[in-house]
Amino acid sequence: MDVPEPEQTPFTAVTAQTSKITRKYQACLDASTPFTTYRWVGTVALLLIFFLRIVLVQGWYIVAYTLGIYLLNLFLLFLQPKFDPSLTHDEGLEDGDAAASLPTKQDEEFRPFIRRLPEFKFWHSATRAIAIAFLCSWFAFFDIPVFWPVLVMYWIILFVLTMRRQIQHMIKYRYVPFSFGKTRYGQA
Repeated sequence: MDVPEPEQTPFTAVTAQTSKITRKYQACLDASTPFTTYRWVGTVALLLIFFLRIVLVQGWYIVAYTLGIYLLNLFLLFLQPKFDPSLTHDEGLEDGDAAASLPTKQDEEFRPFIRRLPEFKFWHSATRAIAIAFLCSWFAFFDIPVFWPVLVMYWIILFVLTMRRQIQHMIKYRYVPFSFGKTRYGQA
């Protein structure tokens, strides 16, 4: 009994090539995981090249502004805990159980800070967005004429207001999203 081979169509050939490229891309991502500093240096270099392009050609301000808003959103997700203590605290008050908040006393259970957006996903999304924005800066139909100082001022105001709200949230619920400066145990 012969088993017929699957029919080779152009769609299956494209699917095979796409999955092969996807596997190679994922292998490169997996290999870059331990090199945090080098990954971020490359991302910052790409961002500087993008901004240098924007300044030299005097255009594509909407693309730069959109990238800035997206990066700000990623940064805020990076700073936030995975489980929002304000939601847990509010639910605890509704149920009459106030023990669902972050530990505030020595005898309470320690819960580590878990980010809503892990560092690697933050880096990957930011790098991909910068590369897409850089690519968009080579197409004239993305160059929408705007008065760029208004965009810069609006972005700065948005940054200050959102960061102020985020810092107030950190102070209110007593968490620090960064690990530098903290004592590390068990490292040889």
